[in-house]
Amino acid sequence: MAVAVSWTVTAVLAEIASKRLGASELNVLRMIFSMFMLAVTLYFYTGNAMPQYMPAEGWLWLSLSGFMGYAFGDYCLFNSYLIIGSRFGQLFMTLASPFAALSSFLLLGERMGTLAILGMLLTITGIGMSILNRGAAEEGQKKKFTLKLPLKGVLLGLGAGLGQGVGLVLSKMGMNRYESALAALSPDVDHLQEIIQAVPFSSTMVRAITGLVCFSAVLFIQGKAQHFREGLHDRKGMIVAFVMTIFGPFVGVSLSLMAVQYTAAGIAQTIMATTPILIMAPSYFLFHQKITWKEILGAIISIIGVSLFFV
Repeated sequence: MAVAVSWTVTAVLAEIASKRLGASELNVLRMIFSMFMLAVTLYFYTGNAMPQYMPAEGWLWLSLSGFMGYAFGDYCLFNSYLIIGSRFGQLFMTLASPFAALSSFLLLGERMGTLAILGMLLTITGIGMSILNRGAAEEGQKKKFTLKLPLKGVLLGLGAGLGQGVGLVLSKMGMNRYESALAALSPDVDHLQEIIQAVPFSSTMVRAITGLVCFSAVLFIQGKAQHFREGLHDRKGMIVAFVMTIFGPFVGVSLSLMAVQYTAAGIAQTIMATTPILIMAPSYFLFHQKITWKEILGAIISIIGVSLFFV
């Protein structure tokens, strides 16, 4: 539940910071901030600012997770905030649970129950209720459903859900390899217990390194390096980005990896999927967004669908 709260705070701050600094610029900043925080945390735990004794397979899967979760998923998510706002962006994140379940089934062999199909249908139905309108009927024809959101924003939201769900499962694969490598070490290794306790933070560090490399490449390809340098002088934007990093890539991601470390990836993702409900209050009071009962019901149905995925 703490992860869901962290994601809610992160989403609200990210919408503010993205509009001030730009999505790509913000992603580079938060990777730098998160790597600094993670390095301090790892040094405090283990006496070393970087992951220790991580095997090549662990680096591989966690790097792939960083690419899917950060470089692809967060790129889509933060750009969706600019088009459809954080509330709808987080609604699409409920799709991360079906994507996580499918990925867990294919990559980890985690069982998918018969309720999984019903859960998927409910999740899609809930999202549909929130983003579709019925247009006026033409003579002799039925009313047609139309998107009340820009198509680009919807596609970005879908990409964000895909990246988050697949990235979570890849993280679990990487941490499994890392934990196996640590278990094979001699008990006399210095700070071994502390290193084991810090596995989620070490794993997040690998993902953040991958994210920084990818986001920096995107920033230069887009020709936004100068705009990034100018954004460093935006004091309010920098403060928001820093606080957002505390709740997002540092606390939120590390807690999410702790969740998948101690339970099935799908169950962890279900609990984290409550963000679309939690974010409605700040969206209403801070951004003065109109929220309809249909949208509230749609979000609730989506989350119910997510929960059924892992019954």
